[in-house]
Amino acid sequence: MKRHKPIHSGQRPFKCDVCKKTFSQKSNMKRHQLIHSGQRPFTCDVCRKTFSQKSNMKRHQLIHSGQRPLTCDVCRKTFSQKSNMKRHQLIHSGLRPFKCDVCKKTFSQKSNMKRHQLIHSGQRPFTCDVCKKTFSQKSNMKRHQLIHSGQLPFTCDVCKKTFSQKSNMKRHQLIHSGQRPYSCNVCKKTFSQKSNMKRHQLIHSGQRPFTCDVCKKHSVRSLI
Repeated sequence: MKRHKPIHSGQRPFKCDVCKKTFSQKSNMKRHQLIHSGQRPFTCDVCRKTFSQKSNMKRHQLIHSGQRPLTCDVCRKTFSQKSNMKRHQLIHSGLRPFKCDVCKKTFSQKSNMKRHQLIHSGQRPFTCDVCKKTFSQKSNMKRHQLIHSGQLPFTCDVCKKTFSQKSNMKRHQLIHSGQRPYSCNVCKKTFSQKSNMKRHQLIHSGQRPFTCDVCKKHSVRSLI
């Protein structure tokens, strides 16, 4: 009981000699000091991952059990780890505390910011195993690979045309909506597709990049 009482008194007489963090219990300080020692005496009996704290190992083991006892009170998504749920809840709060130090874009998740920063670094660590095209984002690579698989999972709800990429479907749907958000900066003609506007602008530039291989006529459009 004498050891327990400091919890209520607010006293924290035990201090870590490495980081100066204080504790009300000597046993808690000893456990904490394992972080600095590099010792990881607790081992998950499923995947053999090691931990410095028994409580961290117990939380980790929920991943293997399939238990997801924590529920987001907004969307009811479940989690095995409290830390994961807390990170997830930032999405609902509107808070975006992580900022890219290059372009100042903000993120609710640190992991998303780290992935984003690969764009600025020039690193492209993800490689398509079919065509060897490289990507800075795994999600972009996965979307790209649908091209090779022949899968067309996105369907226009107006004409039922199918697409491998959601972004392509969205661009296509502008045709049906009547929206023409792209405007030629020379003659102000509008287009539903950016690619069509770019082709049109060749008229004003005088460029005729396509050549007929028979008569050598030049054109702003592909002659195939």
